[in-house]
Amino acid sequence: MDEIVIARRFNGPPDSANGGYACGTVARLLGGGAVEVRLRRPPPLDHPLAWDGARLLDGDTVVAEGSPIPDGATPADLPAPVSVDEARAASRLFPGLVDHPFPTCFGCGPRRDAADGLHVFAGPVAGRHVVASPWVPHPSLLIDGRIPLEVMWAALDCTGGWAGLGQVEGTYVLGTMRGSVDGRATVEDTHVVMGWQEGIDGRKLQCGSALTTASGDLLGWSEQTWIRLS
Repeated sequence: MDEIVIARRFNGPPDSANGGYACGTVARLLGGGAVEVRLRRPPPLDHPLAWDGARLLDGDTVVAEGSPIPDGATPADLPAPVSVDEARAASRLFPGLVDHPFPTCFGCGPRRDAADGLHVFAGPVAGRHVVASPWVPHPSLLIDGRIPLEVMWAALDCTGGWAGLGQVEGTYVLGTMRGSVDGRATVEDTHVVMGWQEGIDGRKLQCGSALTTASGDLLGWSEQTWIRLS
């Protein structure tokens, strides 16, 4: 088995990994492409996990499990892209700037320095049922000259969540994430991440998200199920 360690930098809640980063780690280990990942436990930080080819394990405990899904599974009803100007205006209305359950989250925490976190602050887009944020990847994210797949999944995760979390009460955490990242973000260039709510089923909140270039070219997408804790 391979040993995997998620560094403390990539937290969501203070003591566990950002859900999208953890799911993206599984996607990378599966070879990329279209993947579905289920989080079974909060992924620990700075702690060795074992990868058995389909699961991240903490001893005998399953932390996450993933499997490929058919290529070309991009949602048919993917919303139209959001412009950079629209995303910048929306980000000023990000609810997490006022009230954030995990303000040090790697993806969307306002208490993270811009050189350390992603600063994806998704707020409502005027006249549309989507949220959006600009994202300018920092050079500190590069590994071997590229933005890692798991970082891009982290950007997709938080944006989808805020599409629903701004409209429902309670604390939610990511349960399942399916998606695909086919392009690569580039450092110091402006990208746009947008999210939308797909439905609510009891304690489950369904959301979607997409990552595009400034000109609207699709780099990646996700569909997510969030679980209410309280």
